[in-house]
Parts: sequence; C-alpha cells; structure tokens
Amino acid sequence: MVKLEVDAVRTERNLARLSRAEAEEIAGGALGVIAADEERLWRFLDLTGLAPDSLRAAAARPGFAAAVLDHVAADEALLLDVARALDVPPERVARAQALLSPQAFEE
Repeated sequence: MVKLEVDAVRTERNLARLSRAEAEEIAGGALGVIAADEERLWRFLDLTGLAPDSLRAAAARPGFAAAVLDHVAADEALLLDVARALDVPPERVARAQALLSPQAFEE
C-alpha cells in the first residue's frame, strides 16, 4: 500500500513538472491525432470556425495550442486516444490543458 502511495505522489509531481514547451508539444501531438481522422478534423474545424487552408496559419497564433487541448478535453474518447497515441497518462494531457488554458479552470 505504501508503494502505491509513493507511486501516486511521484506521478503527481511528474504531472506538476510539465513545462509550457512540453504542454505545447502535447497539443501538437493532439492536433496530429485529430488530423489523422477526417471526421475528427472536420468537427474541430467546424467548432473552431477554421478552414483547412487556414489551419497552418492558425497553428502559429498564440492560444492555438490551448484551443486544441480545450477541444480534446471536451471529448473523453478523444482525450484517451490522444493519451494513448502520445504514450502519456490522460492526466498529463489534462495538465497540459490546465497549463495552457488556465482560464478554463477559473471560477
């Protein structure tokens, strides 16, 4: 039981150590997962109001990575698929969203 508690604390610390660059890397990977599935890509484009030809330019704008992770966090199946594809715990994806989009967690 003590080992489980130590592992939980260690995992929590690793999640807390997520840098902005790592969070943006997770967002980039998430966008890759979205783009690999045509249905998910069109849903993302529809919800964001982007067009396929403006996606690359939008990706360079501040806040885009946060928008990608906000989209991922709103769809549990997508969140789990992104975590699986990136080989990270789903909590790390959620932590990346919290880091890049803190206003989503403010009251």
